[in-house]
Amino acid sequence: MSYKEFIDKVKPEIEKSFKFLEGELAKIRTSRASPTLVEDIEVNAFGSKFTIKQLGAISTPQTNQLVIQPWDVSYIEPIEKAISQSGLGMSCAVDKNIIRLNLPMLTEEYRQSLGKILNEKAEQAKQTIRRQREDAWNKIQTAQKEKQISEDDKFRGKDELQKVVDDYQEKIKNLVEKKKNELI
Repeated sequence: MSYKEFIDKVKPEIEKSFKFLEGELAKIRTSRASPTLVEDIEVNAFGSKFTIKQLGAISTPQTNQLVIQPWDVSYIEPIEKAISQSGLGMSCAVDKNIIRLNLPMLTEEYRQSLGKILNEKAEQAKQTIRRQREDAWNKIQTAQKEKQISEDDKFRGKDELQKVVDDYQEKIKNLVEKKKNELI
């Protein structure tokens, strides 16, 4: 077994952490409407729980508006109720067989709190990646102690592992900066 195998095993886990962060940041409301804001809101309909994306089509006809077109008109009231209880602060308007959601303008206070949330989520992702790096490094050290890899390979593994982590730290930084720019 070589040090590269340990790194190859940890890369998908690090990528998974990054993708999770991307998904979490996509759910944060900015000045632009995005279907990801509401698609995972749970709706109680007919005694079962569904997400909005399971009950209808979500589109963005304008930058500050979402439109939900339920597959069945009987879903309109439960969807409207779920959105009003979600805490997103969007006003719902039922227009025949569709639901229109208008995003209010972001206040400076709200922008600042979103900035803090973005930083917290980014830090959580970085911590997860650091734990994954630590775990892989421990495995590489154990392999070296058990004479499965050489000491030179151990240090090459450490350097390469750190390079992977640094790349993902940079990706996280860029992702957060992009999201912060959307708040303006």
